[in-house]
Formats: sequence, structure tokens, C-alpha cells
Amino acid sequence: MYCVRNVTEDLYWVGANDHRLTLFENIHPIPRGVSYNAYLLLDEKTVLFDTVDWSACRQLLENMDYLLQGKELDYLVINHMEPDHGASIEEILLRYPKVKIISTPKAFMLMRQFGFDIDNYEQIEVNEGDTQSFGRHTVTFVNAPMVHWPEAMVTFDVTTGVLFSADAFGSFGALDGKLFNDEVDFERDWIDDARRYYTNIVGKYGAPVQALLKKASGLDIKMICPLHGPVWRSNVAYFIEKYDRWSRYEPEEKGVMIAYASMYGNTEAAAQALAAKLCEKGMTNVVVYDVSNTHVSQLISEAFRLSHIVLASVTYNLGIYPVMHNFLSDMKALNLQKRTFALIENGSWACKSGDLMQKFIEEEMKNMTVINERLSLASTLHPDKAVELDTLADGIIESMQPEA
Repeated sequence: MYCVRNVTEDLYWVGANDHRLTLFENIHPIPRGVSYNAYLLLDEKTVLFDTVDWSACRQLLENMDYLLQGKELDYLVINHMEPDHGASIEEILLRYPKVKIISTPKAFMLMRQFGFDIDNYEQIEVNEGDTQSFGRHTVTFVNAPMVHWPEAMVTFDVTTGVLFSADAFGSFGALDGKLFNDEVDFERDWIDDARRYYTNIVGKYGAPVQALLKKASGLDIKMICPLHGPVWRSNVAYFIEKYDRWSRYEPEEKGVMIAYASMYGNTEAAAQALAAKLCEKGMTNVVVYDVSNTHVSQLISEAFRLSHIVLASVTYNLGIYPVMHNFLSDMKALNLQKRTFALIENGSWACKSGDLMQKFIEEEMKNMTVINERLSLASTLHPDKAVELDTLADGIIESMQPEA
């Protein structure tokens, strides 16, 4: 049975929703599922913009059969070759043998690498600024390398102002009928998944995203059609501003993320004591996470959201507790910058984690600040540490004040 939605007068969503997949890219939990968005244009020429994951191929084909009503598919535009969008390419070619494929030279290279038999089909290689007319609609192609694969491009319909944005402006979460951003409460129900999607999938590539945003600023964008998540037909500037902030590594909010690594609950107790002290002093935008049982994709998302990060770690084998070290490594890998850190260290006989965490932050990461105040524990938080706890909370709040 087909499941389509009208996007504009002659453009249709022909994608699918997936609630069976539990791990996106086999690493990121997606409890709300994910959508695979593909779009079919019915102009003088018929055009499919991207395909879907292989698991959703049957739904795509049923949707296309319903809309095409026996017509040929004239063009297949591939903006992004990652398998959750490109896996069904060869099936489309088999079903529509006269189709012409439009994509970038690197994308055609990847199609061959993935084993797709494309050499019996007409291939149209496009580069920055090339245009293609499909009848009433004319599109132009914009290179978007490393957002977040090297072959990526976006396609802009100059006739309607629709931007087919590939993996940019996407989100985790299945659509479940609600295609458009104004059909959901995005700030309540979607922004966390959108942030987690960006920071973990695209987050490393801030500079390429900034380059794409600069190009996009010269386009009269009226609608954004991403490959995952809602289609943006209103308040487009809201989501563009989020991408601008995230890709510049600027925090969205002044607030404190306390991430703790605790073996027997003593370091956790110190983290909770600090959270209470901060709230007591008026800083209530505080979140606390156990790095041992919180998926790192959530930790990364929160690290991008908030201005201050407290790392509280037990010493383990004279080093940083492994899950905390992993969190530090992921922040480095995803290029997080411009954050202020505070440290809590614990050790029963050789307290090393604080110095090691500070060394990692200062030597392995970019544009980070570590405040001078530190809370050091010997096994547990004793009453004689009350002044140090208070001083640490004051130091965090003071570092949030604008410079005079």
C-alpha cells in the first residue's frame, strides 16, 4: 500500500519510516525510529531525488508506482550516496531502465565501489553551479563536500525555492504521518533528536557546514527537504540558526552539564552535591549524567548544548576511568570547542584523574578553558570539603559572567 504526501503542487514525499531499526549507523540509539526521505517531482520530466535504505525499498517502489501511474522515471538525482539513502539505487535502475542518473563525480565513484551496475545507464556528472531543467522546474547544484561525506551535494529548485539538503537539516525520529515542521511541536518533541543527529553525525565538520551555509545564504530558500526528519516549510531561519551555532561550536545555552564516572557511588554523590550547590546559588540549568550508563551520543549532544561541562571521575589503574576517557575522546573526535570545564577527581590512594583530564583537555582539544578551582576527594566527599565544593560552584558561576 502506498504512503505519500504532497510537498508542493507537483512534488511528493515518497519515503518511509523505520521503527524496527534500533541503532542508526549501528551505533546511535533511535528509540523514536527514523525516516528515510525521498522526493518525486512530476514535471514534464519525472525526477526522483535520492532513494532509501534497502529495508524500506518496497515502500519506495509502491509509492512511486502509485504516483507515476505507469509513466517512466526520467531522472534520478543522487545528493548523497550513504547506504541509508543510496542502497536502493540499483533497484530503481532495474525498474526504470531509461532513467538518467544525475550526481557528482565522486558519487559515481562510490556507486561503483558499492557494486552498483550503473554503466549501462546515462550518467550526468554535475558540478557547482550547473543547472538542469525538468520543464517548469529548473534546479541548480551546490557542492557540499564533507557534510558529512566527500561526495555530497544539495540541489536547489530555483522555481519554487525548495532545497533538497541531503543529510543537512536532518533529524532522528520517524515522521509517523507528520511530514512538516509546523505539524509538530519541534521545540518540545524534536530539537533534542535534531541536535543529537547533527552533533554525532555531522558535528566534526563545522567548517564545511559553515561553507555550505554561506552558499545557502545566497539562495532564496522557502522550504528545506532533508533526507531524515521533518520538511521545513515555515520558520526556516530557526533551524538555519541552529546549524550556524552548532557548526561554530557556540553553546546554545548557559548551563552546566555534570558528567560523572563513579564505581561505588562516592563520585556520584559529589556530582549531586555540586548540582545542588549550583542550584542553591541560582544556576538551575544543570543536568547530571552517569557516563557509564548514558549513551555517548546523548552526552555529546548535551556537551554541544551547554556552555559548561564538569567532569567528575574516579582514578582507575592510575588513569582516567575508561568510560570518562572514552567521552573525552569522543568530544575530541567530534571537534567540540569553546567550552569551559571544571573537574572533580577521586582516588583512594593515588588521585590522578584530575591532572590527566586537564592534560587531555588542554593538549588534545581546541579552544577550551579549565577553571582553576578543582574538587579533590580521597574516597568520598567528607564534611571538610564543604569549602572546596562551595568554591568550585562559585568558580563555575563566576566564569559564566560576561567579561567587563
